[in-house]
Amino acid sequence: MKKRRLGKTGMVVSEIGMGTMTFGSSADEVTSFKIMDKAYDSGIDFYDTAEVYPVPPDAKYVNKTEEIVGKWLKTKHRDSVIIATKVCGPGHGWFSPPVRSGKTALDRHNIVQAIDGSLKRLGTDYIDLYQTHWPDPDMNYEETLYALSELVASGKVRYVGCSNEAPWGLMKSLWASEKNRLVRYESIQNNFSMLNRRFEDSLAEICKKENISLLPYSPIAGGVLSGKYNSEKPPENARFSRYLKLGDRQKKMTNRFLNDLTLKATAEFLKIAKEINMSLTTMSVAWSKQHDFVASTLIGANTVEQLEESLKANDVKLNEETLNKINEVSKLIPYPMG
Repeated sequence: MKKRRLGKTGMVVSEIGMGTMTFGSSADEVTSFKIMDKAYDSGIDFYDTAEVYPVPPDAKYVNKTEEIVGKWLKTKHRDSVIIATKVCGPGHGWFSPPVRSGKTALDRHNIVQAIDGSLKRLGTDYIDLYQTHWPDPDMNYEETLYALSELVASGKVRYVGCSNEAPWGLMKSLWASEKNRLVRYESIQNNFSMLNRRFEDSLAEICKKENISLLPYSPIAGGVLSGKYNSEKPPENARFSRYLKLGDRQKKMTNRFLNDLTLKATAEFLKIAKEINMSLTTMSVAWSKQHDFVASTLIGANTVEQLEESLKANDVKLNEETLNKINEVSKLIPYPMG
């Protein structure tokens, strides 16, 4: 599997990375091990997790994903695996995470507590990439970066990144980093797929000009771009079929990913995939990793079979004709996820 440099760091990562957010909820420990073994044997060396995983977040099993990844990590040479994890963002906004009594923040106190917990659960003495899970734009970016700089200086963390960040926040962080000679975000992990191309509006330009790497999550839009929701009877155990039965937050997320426009666009993408004799899942992952501002496209799976369709994208390069057809659908149905 080909590798790409992460930001301006000395670290290179596989073009396809393994997301783990369902390990411990939708996928049990045995299945999670099988998925990670398959990914590892296929050349994937980049594994992404978070202290708040698995999803949907729940106090009953929070931290379970890191524990599973940590047990699996012991079966491999540590230096052969690049581990990324995340510290929760603020708990006083859109979401109250089931850690630290929901009173999380991106201050030094929370960051120190979070990293020590993640290191223990992962069974390692360093994290390759430590990311802020979601931003707090009203907080002083310097405080966050000072704390992260201490972690790098201590050897607990190699590099730092952010997730779900906005253009203003990313540029503000870079300014604070340069002004105060602090570590900078080398990566940004945001939602990016054929159904959600908002990253291209401005963040892509920042990434290219500042040499910051995108780590796209949900390249198949939470499973929507597998085409399974376009069938007459979508599977009852599918992610958004289950989310519709949960709380308001999960229902709102479902309505964003799964609506008339996303299904209409997916139907058009299915036609294109059929024309090139490829599954829509494979085409979607291939499309993601062909962008020059992307380092590693993060795929997810609840079964080894699901993983295999994404892995097929490793050797795929979509031609200009196919890319143009995809762009035409995006022009016809712009921003289907809102």
